[in-house]
Amino acid sequence: MAEIQPSVQRFIEYLRIKTVQPAPDYGSCTRFLEGQAREIGLGFQTHEYVAGKPVVVLTWSGTSPEEPSIILNSHTDVVPVFEEFWTHPPFEAARVATGDGDFRIIARGSQDMKIVGHCYLEAVRRLRSSGARLRRTLHLVYVPDEEIGGEDGMARFVESAEFARLNAGFALDEGMANPGDAVRVFYGERAPCWVRFVAHGNTGHGSQFIENTAAEKLLPIVNWAMDFRRQQLETLRTPKDDGSARTLGDVTSANLTVLAAGVQHNVVPESASACVDIRMTPELDYAAFRRRLEALAAEHGAVAEFVQFWPDSTMTPTDASNPFWTAFEQALGAMRIPIFKEIFPAATDSRYLRRAGVPALGVTPLRNAPILLHDHNEFVKESEFLAGIDFYASVITAVASV
Repeated sequence: MAEIQPSVQRFIEYLRIKTVQPAPDYGSCTRFLEGQAREIGLGFQTHEYVAGKPVVVLTWSGTSPEEPSIILNSHTDVVPVFEEFWTHPPFEAARVATGDGDFRIIARGSQDMKIVGHCYLEAVRRLRSSGARLRRTLHLVYVPDEEIGGEDGMARFVESAEFARLNAGFALDEGMANPGDAVRVFYGERAPCWVRFVAHGNTGHGSQFIENTAAEKLLPIVNWAMDFRRQQLETLRTPKDDGSARTLGDVTSANLTVLAAGVQHNVVPESASACVDIRMTPELDYAAFRRRLEALAAEHGAVAEFVQFWPDSTMTPTDASNPFWTAFEQALGAMRIPIFKEIFPAATDSRYLRRAGVPALGVTPLRNAPILLHDHNEFVKESEFLAGIDFYASVITAVASV
């Protein structure tokens, strides 16, 4: 087997740390990052807003530290695994030859998103070793719990005095692999609206025509949700006015995820509920949509309970009004990497940054690669990881020179 480059070996070491939910080993991860900071020569801080859930910040001071800084954000936790479906242990980070001189690095978190967090480190290591000096200060931020909503991680961090002292002006965060040739760049994301519709009604024996039942009240609400879903799916399948295809981020999806009612077969239930997972495109008026759901429930004698509702639809400008976008775009142009701009279909920690007033772009520099986040046998190719270091060395230099 070919000799492993030091950067690859460090990446494998990072992947082997079991930061898997629901009991991530954040302690080992923090020690690893502290060691990297020491080797590279970066400042190192940890902040805990919830015990045992550290936000780690590595800092490279710029030549103009008074200027707003650049945040390179990544989350350290990964989602659970079903080991019986993996060809190799998911935290072994096996390096498997592909037969063409390349290798697959098979590990949970290899795509989502430890490749990004570690490419930051290796890019900064390379830049510092070359003697580069950047105008703006860089903060490499490693946050916990993104995979379970980020409430104890980035959500608390952006509200802290420590975050305010970073004086952040721009941020990079995670994106998604692309089976095509372009790098997907996410400038906004769909907002979660998890709503539970609950109805109460008369009960009685299942042999009778009981009137005003919970099911009667709930059914038209479920039908509305399914009709809305069909309309949005039709919109997704309809090309835009310029002939280009729509992406999932352009529409609002809705899925009926839980139906609950009844105690036994011959008893008409006193209550019934339906949970709908809705992801709202930022083109939607969120407040008006929430009022529509509340009115829908009231119209049929039910109530709408919002388990989760994100009210902010801020998007990052991707035009000349944003000098960081211009620098980013020019850096990718110099590398001859095409860009595909879109709305992220789910939720990331970027939403907390954007709401805090920090323009953020979501980028994972995996092109011509399968989308394997949260999947069995998640992997990246070694060549993709090494190309990612080149990518971030160029992008970091560009945006930190604005």
